Amino acid sequence: MTPVLKTERLLLEPYATADEADFVALFQDTRVSQWMGDGPQSEEEDRALFGRIFTKVYAVDEFDVWAVRENGVFVGHAEIKPTEESGGHELIYALAHHAWGRGLGTELAQAIIDYGFDVLGLDRVHATVADPNTASLAVMKRLGFEHVRDIAEDDGTTTRVLTFERPTA
Repeated sequence: MTPVLKTERLLLEPYATADEADFVALFQDTRVSQWMGDGPQSEEEDRALFGRIFTKVYAVDEFDVWAVRENGVFVGHAEIKPTEESGGHELIYALAHHAWGRGLGTELAQAIIDYGFDVLGLDRVHATVADPNTASLAVMKRLGFEHVRDIAEDDGTTTRVLTFERPTA
């Protein structure tokens, strides 16, 4: 069961069905979706993706997925899940364009990393970031992620695989 997480400015909580319009708006904003998965999808595909959070992810407690809010307002999406591309648990997040540039990405990513280490018992957390996404690469560097390898995508672009190891005591 995906737990509620809190940071200084953010509340991460499981999605409610009432979040569908906000989720779809986030994923339909090409400034955001250009950096996600295979890039922008149709509204119908994004609505289907939202539905699968309930029918495929929450229904079997497959992995953790959150709606991200600041002062009660939906500002993003976050996940931590095992992926083949990274070879372990991957941190995934997207913030609405109006939430960019205020350090929320760093705060959000740190909360998910801490959850991965403290609750899931992971030794490392991975991230995959499109090479041109300099803002997300800067967040990962600031948090201490290290570049592990590159993935050459079919469309000629490059995705960077980054890893953050659990600090040793």
